Amino acid sequence: MDKKHTCYCGLYCEICAVKAKITPAAKALYREMQKAGFEEIIHLIPGGDSFWPFLKSMAENGTCTSCREGSGNPGCAIRICAKEKSVELCALCNSYPCGHFTEFFRGYPTLEHDNAMLREKGMEAWSKFQDERLANGYVHQDDRN
Repeated sequence: MDKKHTCYCGLYCEICAVKAKITPAAKALYREMQKAGFEEIIHLIPGGDSFWPFLKSMAENGTCTSCREGSGNPGCAIRICAKEKSVELCALCNSYPCGHFTEFFRGYPTLEHDNAMLREKGMEAWSKFQDERLANGYVHQDDRN
């Protein structure tokens, strides 16, 4: 596991729907549209002039790297707090869980469990668990229904 794909809050970027599903779908759509000749006619389609560069960027660069690498919400209170306190992961902070997580846990119901595992069993066990999820096709957004 590459720690750059681990968000301060405890989410693992590799199992984010954006990275695991949206980026590969954008690559496939871009390739198919290129094969079909859309690059030459996209300007004839309403919104095509702005859509094509957007799709191309998603296909070539992906949609997100990780919050550690500069993607995500630059105003994320969790990221700002973790950086100010110089903590690698919030779950390892003496103040965890703090008020930043109250709403966040509602959006990511498994995160509280995951961070508890990280605190209790350590990074190696947590990483193995996340990699198993990745191998099984799980994404964080599966829990947000």
